[in-house]
Amino acid sequence: MVIDFRYLPCPVATDWTIEGAEGEPIFGNVHLPDRPPAGVVIIGHGFKGYKDYGMFPRIAEAMAERGLIAHRFNFSHSGMTNDTASFERPDLFEKDSWNKQVYDLRAVIEAHATQEVDGRLLPFVLFGHSRGGVSVLLTAGRYAGDDTVPQPAGVISASAPAACNSLTEEQAKALLEQGFLPSPSSRTGQELRVGRIFLDEQLEQPDEHDLLKIAGRITCPVLVLHGESDPTVPAACAGQIADAVSGTPVVKIIPGADHVYNTPNPMPADVEPSAQLRAMLGAMGDFAVACCHP
Repeated sequence: MVIDFRYLPCPVATDWTIEGAEGEPIFGNVHLPDRPPAGVVIIGHGFKGYKDYGMFPRIAEAMAERGLIAHRFNFSHSGMTNDTASFERPDLFEKDSWNKQVYDLRAVIEAHATQEVDGRLLPFVLFGHSRGGVSVLLTAGRYAGDDTVPQPAGVISASAPAACNSLTEEQAKALLEQGFLPSPSSRTGQELRVGRIFLDEQLEQPDEHDLLKIAGRITCPVLVLHGESDPTVPAACAGQIADAVSGTPVVKIIPGADHVYNTPNPMPADVEPSAQLRAMLGAMGDFAVACCHP
């Protein structure tokens, strides 16, 4: 008898933990739809973000409402655990790098493929916000066409920069000389540090960190989202990413949207999404559903 895993009942679960870069844990949450799922969305956060930040639970809930399994998770070196009060592991934050984030995304993809987390045999879409958007583009591009790695049905970047390295010359020099750059958290008041490894890896492996060149290897559908009024990452980055991607990417600029689509952190469950977040969720959901129903 051949079992179609796509239509097996999903186990009831909310939390999961798998091993990420350098053996550090990746903490995740799964949101399950109330009907047989059509696909999976893997949701990556940005710099100083985390799976419980602002809009991320609402994004996952919205994807589940569209009939998709949604996994939101903390990158292993984000410094965050399931305790949202502070960066419990600032030591890991200092060691974070693009290679570690790509490793983590591949770990989540493979956990999904093996049913270590929900969604085996279902098509999946990668979503990343801000720095997470760079990470999903790097992951999809680095492994494009690699038969040993499950391939995404689609990729979504939201509010992502168009390059891996956004440091000024002065910042790069200071990072190399003193081994870290201070990066205080306005949310927790902690004095976090960006470690030298972040830049060292890029200098040692420039081809593996040429974001636009790597994005050009992606052949699956790509959606590029950006807020028109983003004060953190210029909206022009969306056009640069779209121009680099193979095929015909979809670009959606959300009028009046800032970097987090006008969403507070924390976002209470009884607070209605902003018009900008609703527009982002609508575009994201339509795209993800279409990718999972080719």
